[in-house]
Amino acid sequence: MGKFSGKVIEAFAATGIGDAKRLGGELRRLRLMSGLTQHQLAIRMSVQQAAISKIEKGGEVFLSTVQRYVEGLGASLRVDARFPQDAPLALKFTEAFDVECGDDDQLILPILGDDLFKSQRDVVLSIKPEYSTKILDGRKTVELRRRFPVSAPSGAIAYIYASAPIKAMVGIAEIRDVFKLPVEQIWNEFQTSAYIGRDKFDRYFEGLREGYALVFEGVRTFSRPLPLSELREKFGFEPPQSFLYAKRDLRKALRDEPAIVSH
Repeated sequence: MGKFSGKVIEAFAATGIGDAKRLGGELRRLRLMSGLTQHQLAIRMSVQQAAISKIEKGGEVFLSTVQRYVEGLGASLRVDARFPQDAPLALKFTEAFDVECGDDDQLILPILGDDLFKSQRDVVLSIKPEYSTKILDGRKTVELRRRFPVSAPSGAIAYIYASAPIKAMVGIAEIRDVFKLPVEQIWNEFQTSAYIGRDKFDRYFEGLREGYALVFEGVRTFSRPLPLSELREKFGFEPPQSFLYAKRDLRKALRDEPAIVSH
């Protein structure tokens, strides 16, 4: 692996010829810093050396090509959408969740690349009742995701929100491990513990080569489910489509035991 193994390289959108040339020059600089020749990188990318030369001279480059280029350096590519914090979409998220903010008070939402798990954060997972009940009774010990921060530390807390028709926060689990694996390997290793049939599994991961498996332990059912109406009233909570970081006051109330919330 090169000097950039495990690093994340930030890319920008090339909107004109000047930007494309600048991107090519920056990629070349990174290659030289990594100690690779064009020939060596071409071998890693399974392309001709002429293709590397074209990229670095500012030729037309697709995002997928940039991704393969930086991965050939031993790095990874992450693309984020940045919104002003006063934008309607940003307000919708920041009212209910602690989200990552960058420079100039921007809300950052990841689009491409592995999410980076924030330290000292808890997450809310939205799970269908057919699966959440199995998690709480101990039958389902692995939750599958199309996307999740593989860097989540062992012991991170996941709050389980059971989606419609229950629409309530029902329990808590510790995330022991997060695995990013080829989809077929996920099926071979976790089909039983994930408690899912092959047809539903294939539909869920359709179009993906890799997925994520979250291994749970320390599962605990709340003394009473917290309905969505109450979560909205007390915390401005809106259920995530997949997962989001829980807002600070919601985390504190749920960690202390949901009975406190009703006081």
